[in-house]
Amino acid sequence: MSDVNLPTDDQFPPVKVLSKSQRRVLGVLIEKGITTPEYYPLTLKALTTGCNQKNNRSPLSEYSEDDVLRAVDQLRELGLAAVVHTESGRSERYRHYVRKRFPFNEAQLAIMTELWLRGRQSAGDLRTRASRMHDIPTLEQLRDELKVLQSQGYIQTNGPLEVRGIEVDHNFYKPDEGKTLVVGDFSSAREEANSPPRTTLAASASDSRIASLEQSVADLAAQLSQLSERFEALRRELGASV
Repeated sequence: MSDVNLPTDDQFPPVKVLSKSQRRVLGVLIEKGITTPEYYPLTLKALTTGCNQKNNRSPLSEYSEDDVLRAVDQLRELGLAAVVHTESGRSERYRHYVRKRFPFNEAQLAIMTELWLRGRQSAGDLRTRASRMHDIPTLEQLRDELKVLQSQGYIQTNGPLEVRGIEVDHNFYKPDEGKTLVVGDFSSAREEANSPPRTTLAASASDSRIASLEQSVADLAAQLSQLSERFEALRRELGASV
């Protein structure tokens, strides 16, 4: 196979925005290249089928082969895709060049692919889905990768990465799509994250109650001792006067 329009580092400008069809086509090329390498690079028919499949896609689409080919041509102009000619010459196939155009490691590539294919989602769902392509064992490891992507401007979130309940999305939308995430109020979640575990708080409260009871018992014992001493003194006085 031979590649056409192989991108170089300085041949194309930085990519900041992608259309809906460009994101879908690019995501499918990456996904299929990782999950089904035996069928990659993809024919136009396979690429169209991948764009319109019912699972792991949001929103669902019904692109025609012409729609997909148009998006591929646009991605080629951005240095993100290329045509691959087979030795037989009977059909053209298509591949991506994301690794040459972005500084993503394999985990970050899987994360961005899932965001391009599905858009906004929770951090937990994102970790599960991205792990189809590259293992991300824990949410903490996911957060580490997200922090890098966020610092580079590739993703957006609706809250601090360290708290529960945040959602993540890519940052390649066109301005007229209105997909900028609004940062919510996660102050209570942040306080909970910074607070001792509830088991620790419960144990602390229990210890406090025990200490209070012990002090009460000690106070009662002291009072009983004083009463006993007074009673003994009165008994001696009465005995002496008889």
